Amino acid sequence: MKLNYRIAFFTVLALSLVLLGTVGAMWWRSHPSTTPRIISHAIAVSTPRSSAKVGTGEPSHESALAPVPISSRELQRIGVKIGEVRRKFVNDVIRTMGTVAVDERGLAYVQVRFSGYIQKVFVDSTYQYVRKGQPLFTIYSPELLSTEREYLLARESQRRLARSRDPAVARDAASLVHASAERLALWGVPRREIERLRATGRIRRDLVIDSPVTGYVTQREALPNAYAEPGTRLYTVANLSTIWVFAHVFQNALGRLKVGDRAYLTVNTYPGRQFTGRVDFIYPEIDPATRTARVRLRFANPSLKLVPGMFVTVSIEAPMGEQVVIPASGVLQTGTRAIVFVDQGDGYLEPRNVRLGAEVGGEYIVLKGLKPGERIVTSANFLIDSQSQLQAALAGFAPPPAAPQAAGAAQARLAVSLQPNPPRVGRDRIHVTLTDRTGAPVNGAQVRATFVLPGMPAMGMAGKQVSVQLSRIGNGAYGGSVTLTKGGTWQVEIVARKGEHVLATHELSVDTAGGL
Repeated sequence: MKLNYRIAFFTVLALSLVLLGTVGAMWWRSHPSTTPRIISHAIAVSTPRSSAKVGTGEPSHESALAPVPISSRELQRIGVKIGEVRRKFVNDVIRTMGTVAVDERGLAYVQVRFSGYIQKVFVDSTYQYVRKGQPLFTIYSPELLSTEREYLLARESQRRLARSRDPAVARDAASLVHASAERLALWGVPRREIERLRATGRIRRDLVIDSPVTGYVTQREALPNAYAEPGTRLYTVANLSTIWVFAHVFQNALGRLKVGDRAYLTVNTYPGRQFTGRVDFIYPEIDPATRTARVRLRFANPSLKLVPGMFVTVSIEAPMGEQVVIPASGVLQTGTRAIVFVDQGDGYLEPRNVRLGAEVGGEYIVLKGLKPGERIVTSANFLIDSQSQLQAALAGFAPPPAAPQAAGAAQARLAVSLQPNPPRVGRDRIHVTLTDRTGAPVNGAQVRATFVLPGMPAMGMAGKQVSVQLSRIGNGAYGGSVTLTKGGTWQVEIVARKGEHVLATHELSVDTAGGL
């Protein structure tokens, strides 16, 4: 008994599955797929090309692109402009701010090489301008007086022993004079003081110390009655005929700079005046807080207009040699790749990945992907990119082509009219007439019209699609209403079928009046 129940259960289950499959097949045949195969007269669907990140072998997760054929009328309507890929010499200009500083190679310290007491001070303030050889102060030194006396005694001994019959004695006396004079010179006694001592034979109590260079006194420690020892820095004198400027350059621009590049300086103290200098040194260190590096510039300052501490504006020329360049407006940046649309002629636009270098003066340097003389789109790129992505997506999801018709099968002709013409945003009428090769009306067909408005992802505008099944009017005529919600160019495809057999297709573009 149990066995009979089990057989009956499985029999009913099998019959139920068969019945369910039959019902599903009938429903499927009575509801043909509504997914249209959209073919635009202006935008051809083609198989999308594989895309990859520029400069790497990694696959990109961004939308694939397809070539875009577009009529000259469409090019003009959406404002497409075409530019040329050029090869030219590129000079980048890096603009930044800087601060004037003392050229360290023009610094001089005033010191004495013997101990003594400062007596008179002639240069008694900082930033006083002094010239080379100008007296700074006088100093009294017992050590120096003793050495001068030794020199005079050696001179006296030389005179007395000059008549000696022994040549060695005269040579020894002359050697002693030379040694005394050399000691004075090593102590920094000016040559004129040694000559005066030799000529007059009189010792001067105070020695005058002169400035070794021309410039401004930036530091002063020489005070009356102060005691000075060897190594004491009494004055610091800066020669400002050349100055340094420390500028801060962001790290992404460092690769374009090199020592010797020409630099220009302006300062609001002297409106309309420009100073010319050179890059003197690039410091091999990045400030972690500002991500900048210090660049030292050297400027001639013969008129002493530039003084330490000034805040200035700096422009540095960075020659980059001969490069292939395109207008910056011709590049569509997607985040991981850069795309340009190359004009192949007859309105055919090819999307192409490129590898870019630096942006200089409103142009990008192209490292890979373009050749001089090629023509590219320089405006409305986001519109073309939206259409290219749409075509690539439709190509990926388009249904397989219909099975070939039997030989000798009749081919229908399809005529379309819209009311109003052109249509407007809102409810519009579409009328289709279907005839065979002989002109006889074709009745009993299923006619579907599909309207597609391509999206514009770059502007955040999604695409629209509206499908309508036309009603049979009679005598080969079919009609219906369609509601278009946005203005613009809609791509329309009309498909006439009898069962699985495609009688005719027709594609057109219509410009719908009204707001976006």
